[in-house]
Amino acid sequence: MFQHDSFFFIGVFVFIFLLWLVLGGPSRPLSFSGPLLPGPGALGGGTYLSLPQAISLGSSGIGGSRASGGSPLGGLSGGLSYKDQRALDEAVRAAAFGTPSSYRGRVTLSHHVANAGGANAQSEYLQLSIGSSAGASASISGWSLKSEVTGKVVTIPLGTEIPRSGIINEAEPIVLEPGDKVIITTGRSPIGASFRENICIGYFSQFQKFSPSLSNVCPTPDNELEDFYGPNLIRDPACIDYVNRLPRCTLQITPPTNLSASCQHFLTTYLHYNGCMVAHERDQNFKRTTWRVYLGRDTSMWRSDREVVKLIDTEGKTVDMFSY
Repeated sequence: MFQHDSFFFIGVFVFIFLLWLVLGGPSRPLSFSGPLLPGPGALGGGTYLSLPQAISLGSSGIGGSRASGGSPLGGLSGGLSYKDQRALDEAVRAAAFGTPSSYRGRVTLSHHVANAGGANAQSEYLQLSIGSSAGASASISGWSLKSEVTGKVVTIPLGTEIPRSGIINEAEPIVLEPGDKVIITTGRSPIGASFRENICIGYFSQFQKFSPSLSNVCPTPDNELEDFYGPNLIRDPACIDYVNRLPRCTLQITPPTNLSASCQHFLTTYLHYNGCMVAHERDQNFKRTTWRVYLGRDTSMWRSDREVVKLIDTEGKTVDMFSY
């Protein structure tokens, strides 16, 4: 019976504390005004409870600052033994985190939302990753991201492993391999699909804006010229000089008209995204380890502060969570 009553009171403390935190915590004016409980002297001695200073939600649940060596629950922990305090801390963490997913610890969220709460959903993003030692892949399409503060929920969509330019890409589940990273942007995809990056992807940034920006890691134009021009390259010095001045990942819309027909053919066949992809998609290093995933919202998903972000699998279990 005593154990049952202990869990009941712990549950009451947890509920009151979480409600206090969501409603503004220590920053609310009400936290510093209004009636106070009398001190022990006024009550004839004994002890009394005080509200905690602050609490933070970590990837494993709730954990407060321990810079001073104290408990993350502040005044609520007064008088408790170390063992009872640990039990109370774990109860708070469990209440906030929910039922852990089998992917917990394998797939993790970075504890940051870039440009959170801004007016431009295209620049708001967070990241998740799968550990290089995870041991198995993870299909994240159908998982959801939830704000525990506002209740907003959004589902991670399908994507395409190798995007093609100028066509509607076929959608498929997004499967992460160990070591992969995912940038999840609140807004819409500049190319109309979520996709895995590859060594040609920098061509997309010439005409579309990405946040964060894409890396210009395309094969260099001069290397492409040597590989694909043909055996008569040495007889075309004008083409060599022109291509050597070209930057990476840049389509030449109007190349000089005095270039040879062979040089024009090379430029229009290889120095753009689709041409690069056809030439290199069988290369061992063609695919990169970063996915770009777009939630397709027109407005911000996350609050600029006092937010709790939770990643939930298709079974409704929590994969990871953080707060800021």
